[in-house]
Amino acid sequence: MRRIAVTGASGLIGSALVRSLTADGQEVVRLVRHEPRAADEVRWDPEGGRVDAAGLAGCHGVVNLAGAGVGDRRWTDAYKRRIRDSRVNGTAALAEAVAALDEKDRPRVFVNGSAMGYYGETGDRTVDESAPAGEGFLPSLCVEWEGATAPAQEAGVRTVFTRTGLVVSREGGAWGRLFPLFQAGLGGRMGDGRQYWSFIALHDEVAAIRHLIETDGLSGPFNLTAPNPLTNREITAAMGRVLHRPTLFAVPAPVLRSVLGEMAGDVLGSARVLPTRLLESGFRFAFPEIEGAIRAAL
Repeated sequence: MRRIAVTGASGLIGSALVRSLTADGQEVVRLVRHEPRAADEVRWDPEGGRVDAAGLAGCHGVVNLAGAGVGDRRWTDAYKRRIRDSRVNGTAALAEAVAALDEKDRPRVFVNGSAMGYYGETGDRTVDESAPAGEGFLPSLCVEWEGATAPAQEAGVRTVFTRTGLVVSREGGAWGRLFPLFQAGLGGRMGDGRQYWSFIALHDEVAAIRHLIETDGLSGPFNLTAPNPLTNREITAAMGRVLHRPTLFAVPAPVLRSVLGEMAGDVLGSARVLPTRLLESGFRFAFPEIEGAIRAAL
């Protein structure tokens, strides 16, 4: 039985990962912001950059999924600082804690969350892990976020970055907001609908993270996106087919910009991202196509 430490264990991906690990008999250590209330909890403060390093000793791996929600609210300067600090400061604290442990107690792998936002606007062009970072707030954030793992890497810990796409789930994230609208017959394309959305089923997201934890030799960036990204227009049509609902409504780009501000660029932007390294590593998607991912979420 292995011990795996997880931050963000109550979030969409984290809670699904914890369920998967515990179902297989793995021991999960949850990093929490409050005073620990159970033997499987360890105190940490991501914004303040503090973590109880002793709680990580003897863990096989650390999975860092914590961070203020990118789509939770309008991007004011203050909220952008919170997004940044919750990721970069927390990652740096974890990496330093891991590096400070005696080698015999040090985790063997550090899986650090990242996002396909690393690539910025890609238009119709496909990108994989060999592509450089884009421009703008999210790409800059992802570069700094991944860079904060340096102490762990320098200590010889195998370090992986999971550049996750849009997770298809009813339980949360962007798709958690879409499902009720489409089920009510109020779904439709956003903007002109030509922008690419790179998606991944929640089942495949968790399976990919576990694959990266368990497969020795894998390090660096991995795109956690299904191999067949589609346009928003195509995804809208698929939602309508699976849910048997009309998709007549559309939200014009100016309205999205008015409501969402700078964050609208993330909704209207195009990200055609391919999981080249993940496929080369031997991972196989259970739900590579959008309709299967939508049905799995139901």
